[in-house]
Amino acid sequence: MGLLVFVRNLLLALCLFLVLGFLYYSAWKLHLLQWEDSKYDRLGFLLKLDSKLPAELATKYANFSEGACKPGYASALMTAIFPRFSKPAPMFLDDSFRKWARIREFVPPFGIKGQDNLIKAILSVTKEYRLTPALDSLRCRRCIIVGNGGVLANKSLGSRIDDYDIVVRLNSAPVKGFEKDVGSKTTLRITYPEGAMQRPEQYERDSLFVLAGFKWQDFKWLKYIVYKERVSASDGFWKSVATRVPKEPPEIRILNPYFIQEAAFTLIGLPFNNGLMGRGNIPTLGSVAVTMALHGCDEVAVAGFGYDMSTPNAPLHYYETVRMAAIKERGSLVENLTSLLHLSFHNPPSTDPGLTPGNLRPVPERLLCPYIWVIKKSLTCADSYLLLDTQYPEGEGVPAEVGESACHH
Repeated sequence: MGLLVFVRNLLLALCLFLVLGFLYYSAWKLHLLQWEDSKYDRLGFLLKLDSKLPAELATKYANFSEGACKPGYASALMTAIFPRFSKPAPMFLDDSFRKWARIREFVPPFGIKGQDNLIKAILSVTKEYRLTPALDSLRCRRCIIVGNGGVLANKSLGSRIDDYDIVVRLNSAPVKGFEKDVGSKTTLRITYPEGAMQRPEQYERDSLFVLAGFKWQDFKWLKYIVYKERVSASDGFWKSVATRVPKEPPEIRILNPYFIQEAAFTLIGLPFNNGLMGRGNIPTLGSVAVTMALHGCDEVAVAGFGYDMSTPNAPLHYYETVRMAAIKERGSLVENLTSLLHLSFHNPPSTDPGLTPGNLRPVPERLLCPYIWVIKKSLTCADSYLLLDTQYPEGEGVPAEVGESACHH
């Protein structure tokens, strides 16, 4: 009897072992097949990009003349290579901000939790939550995000930048005195207290001032600005901040923090950290601005993003004398840069039809990069970016210097 019990238990154990082994093998095999057959990376981006537009987009936009703005082009291409992309997201917070679940449960910079009263007080005075009526009425909007990189210096791209419907500038990057290279037009200037211009005369007359709130003190600062109250230098800022912004309340906006959240966690894949701001999970303002443009613009381009590491005497920023050699000496800065997966969302014509808002001439220079960024984290630029190109004819390679010059965020 004891022998039968022993044999029975042995058989049961053997059966259990075989079942578990089969399940393990099956799971491994399925995982292997999924890994081999998957078209997307861990974030959901299309792995293989070539120089051709997806067939459905090529058909949809086939009848558009060269240089014509293509409605919905940027978001359509974005969705094609990143199916998780969802366009509906307002650029700025409005008086219904508390109803939006995507930002309600997160504290700054990824949401508005705990800031209800401050934001409500600000919006009650600004009373404007959209772009200007003229821009809102456009059937198709072309946007360009202008970075501060020294790669813009002496390239004479100002007139081309000014041809875009919406020109977005970041922080305190100056325009006056640099119009030839960076243009004279500013539609939106996105910044935070420490990055804002401190001299009132530096502000452009016709631009909108847009706050990107990275901490609760930023909203408190904006309330001071809107109500023209005294700003305290000890209110939790890491450097001196502007005490006055020469803009009337209707010219001030609050950037939707969803774009900070989306850039960080969805597009770049930075550490979630329970939705709290922490070391290594804050996206740069440039990547946030590009994310915003994806949602609010039909065509998107970027300019002035890139370190030309091969030219040590080139300026680090277009408006200063610090040279690239300085950043080479501080290797840690370079190692911590996030490189970019460059996706072309703009197809300049091959001829020069002239400079009109709906008919932009081609941009062969390496600095006016007609790419929208979806971001991939890596230590170096050279080994990580891909380029879905529609600027260069099929069969022709993309000049190496184009990609290299844009490898910066």
